[in-house]
Amino acid sequence: MKKIELKIEYTELDGDNELNIEERALLQKAREASDMAYAPYSNFSVGAALLLDNGITVTGNNQENVAFPSGLCAERVAIFAAGANYPNAAIKTIAITCKSKQFLVSEPLSPCGACRQSMSEYEVRHKSNIRIILQGETGKIKIINSVADLLPFMFKAEELKK
Repeated sequence: MKKIELKIEYTELDGDNELNIEERALLQKAREASDMAYAPYSNFSVGAALLLDNGITVTGNNQENVAFPSGLCAERVAIFAAGANYPNAAIKTIAITCKSKQFLVSEPLSPCGACRQSMSEYEVRHKSNIRIILQGETGKIKIINSVADLLPFMFKAEELKK
């Protein structure tokens, strides 16, 4: 038996004033996207904004449906829109923010497993790390430099071909 320790590295900031102008603008677009979320059941709105390597920003927000789980998370809405409209553009950065009508979200929340796997598909496809910026409604920000850090044992179909 062999035990292996897994470590990830991320950056934690006290607020968006520590981000560069481009990242601050991307986080603001994610906040604006969360304002347009359709979340009548959970009352929990999530916004995502992607910066592509061609300079275009694509946004998405969660879309709920009474026929649960037919809705879709903000991250996948944005990622799939980018993939459909700009298939050859790599995702450089994704900013994700969330808010609730029932409580203050003061901590950054991480994407769900399905969103992590979807993001990893694009990271692998374009052979380019995706920088992830996470923030709740206010306060602390977490920056992760690769989806592989969020999903270290990501499923890669290319490994099955070997």
